[in-house]
Amino acid sequence: MTEKFLAFDLGAESGRAMLGRYDGERLRLTEVHRFANGPVRAADGLHWDVQRLFEEMKYGLTLYREQYGNPASIGVDTWGVDFALLDKRGKLLGEPFHYRDSRTEGVMEEAFKRVPRAEIFEQTGIQFLPFNTLYQLFSMVLGGSPVLAQAHTFLTIPDLLNYWLTGRTVCEFSSATTTQFYNPRTGTWATSLLDRLGIPTGFLPPIVPPGTVIGDLLPSVAEETGMDGVPVVAPACHDTGSAVAAVPTSESDYAYVSSGTWSLAGVEVPEPVITAQSLVNNFTNEGGVGGRFRLLRNVMGLWLLQECRRVWAEQGQPLSYNEITSLAEAAPPFAAIIEPDDPSFLSPPDMPSAIRAFCHDSGQAAPQDKGSMARCVLESLALKYRWIFERIKEMQGRQIRVIHIVGGGSQNRLLCQFTANATGTLVLAGPVEATAIGNVVVQAMALGLLPSLEEGRELVRRSFEITAYEPSDGDLWDEAYARFLSLLERSGVIQG
Repeated sequence: MTEKFLAFDLGAESGRAMLGRYDGERLRLTEVHRFANGPVRAADGLHWDVQRLFEEMKYGLTLYREQYGNPASIGVDTWGVDFALLDKRGKLLGEPFHYRDSRTEGVMEEAFKRVPRAEIFEQTGIQFLPFNTLYQLFSMVLGGSPVLAQAHTFLTIPDLLNYWLTGRTVCEFSSATTTQFYNPRTGTWATSLLDRLGIPTGFLPPIVPPGTVIGDLLPSVAEETGMDGVPVVAPACHDTGSAVAAVPTSESDYAYVSSGTWSLAGVEVPEPVITAQSLVNNFTNEGGVGGRFRLLRNVMGLWLLQECRRVWAEQGQPLSYNEITSLAEAAPPFAAIIEPDDPSFLSPPDMPSAIRAFCHDSGQAAPQDKGSMARCVLESLALKYRWIFERIKEMQGRQIRVIHIVGGGSQNRLLCQFTANATGTLVLAGPVEATAIGNVVVQAMALGLLPSLEEGRELVRRSFEITAYEPSDGDLWDEAYARFLSLLERSGVIQG
């Protein structure tokens, strides 16, 4: 008998409703509905139009029911960090802000005046990023926002969507960890940290693990979509948590890159790694499936190319990603190198100009054509991955024998090959739809159809094509890496 699941996977550029079919031997995915996502500019800043996204989800439910009937269950995953505040009636207190909004500029530094950086890390184990939920909320404290006093319930974005589906207010574990106010040692919200920053704690919901059945669809949603009595399961509601759940590995000495708008590069660990080294290296310990943690670093990722492509299109020169990759392949190697996580790349109006400015300021000849620009980005990402994996080897004393690249970036053959070359490590690329796959795998685990995550990963290996990339040109990449380390040291963003 084939079981059918419905996975909603919402990213920074688009959302999808995906049918997952599991026949006991293989898992297959079919796209049911795709819809655009992106920031909305309002008078007070950059927001997400979450109510429109929920309307798109209900349309996806309707399409699914018309074509396939009722699924065994439904799961939702989205990006992390961002959140909604609800009043006592469960109504939104404004559209959620977008993590690239400028309201958090300089807020981390203000937070450190009240709670030292090392203390925040000791309580949370999370990488310091200016848009973390902690600093978004603290910006509201600093700005005297009246919304905080009105707020009755705090929900991350996937938790908000689950609330609208089921009427239940909970926060799923992997999403909770992205806030930088979850304490992984105690398994509770870091309320003492929030107290010291003047952030209310009474609105925080209970935390539930991945694989929790939250509840059935609300009668109003069931009536509108034609579905009835369908359970909603919390997968790893943070999209990277779901993507890592779909890494098709049976090895222990592996690393992963969940590659999309952001690159999340790291390893799985049984316990959070909260040490002096992980603080200095600015690593994060995000929640995973089965009580695991994801020791990783966030890297700016293919956002750099996405923004270049957007600017080129606005200039009347639209290019597909395949065309950009072909131009990059033909460009000369290592003409310029950038630090992908330089703050100037977070939200510039013109990414190509920002990259050229970075190269000029670091004493390099700036790339002038599109191929050289794209190659610069891809080579720099691969070099940053190498830096991350070397730091993991130092912190963990472990070898990395294979790197799995999953997500949309696994389709970029040049990035995959560059990663193999830069790290001197075999790269296995795929599956592309890792996030939706991991979402479905955890749903199947919740319903007792898969006994463990290991069985789920074995299912992924049987079901989806994986492409291997062997490393080459090691001496050239070693020379480039030496340049990259010097660049990091000069930039002061991180220490080489």
